[in-house]
Amino acid sequence: MNETNFQDYAAICRTKAEYCRFLDTKDWTAYADVFTEDFVLDSDPSRPPVVGRDAAVADIRRFVEQAQTAHQVHAPEIDIHGDEADVIWAMQDRVIGPAIIDEAAHTGFGHYRERYRRCADGKWRIAKLKLTYLIFEREPKR
Repeated sequence: MNETNFQDYAAICRTKAEYCRFLDTKDWTAYADVFTEDFVLDSDPSRPPVVGRDAAVADIRRFVEQAQTAHQVHAPEIDIHGDEADVIWAMQDRVIGPAIIDEAAHTGFGHYRERYRRCADGKWRIAKLKLTYLIFEREPKR
């Protein structure tokens, strides 16, 4: 890996770290900035993808605003192609709270499959995200 690729690799990792931190701390302005304006969110197989950064952030916010969340990612597989990159992250999430529909909490393990784009300001942002779970453990409401 050459120095330029390493810098891009590190910048992409930082963007995903910010994604997790801003989501879990509910910093919605900073969270929105990790996505491109034409961002596509595909996180629920029971409904079509959400298109557009503002719509996707509003959708995510609706589900987790009142919940306690912890998102962790690791073992990135990053393929950089100029100003775009395809990335797979192993992930774990824990969500506890009143905003979760039909559950008190859940713990999930799976993968984020993402497309990143280097934007005009030089920052790598997420352009497309597909979340798939391998394990999804629900805790029912009491």
